[in-house]
Amino acid sequence: MPATLPWMSWQVGERVVVRRREEDGLYDALGELLEVAADHVVIRTRKGDVYVPAHKMVVGKRVPPSPWEQ
Repeated sequence: MPATLPWMSWQVGERVVVRRREEDGLYDALGELLEVAADHVVIRTRKGDVYVPAHKMVVGKRVPPSPWEQ
């Protein structure tokens, strides 16, 4: 049986953070989840939309709304 992909339980519109591995180090994408698929997620950050392929994901989770959104 294939392993469950944790991000597949996330819902579009939730606030999430994903750490991804790039050639020059680790980077975080924090923001609103725009798209979720088995092979990627798209997150709207303050700097723009970030496409994160599944093979680059190190860890990710849902996070509470930012203080100015409450």
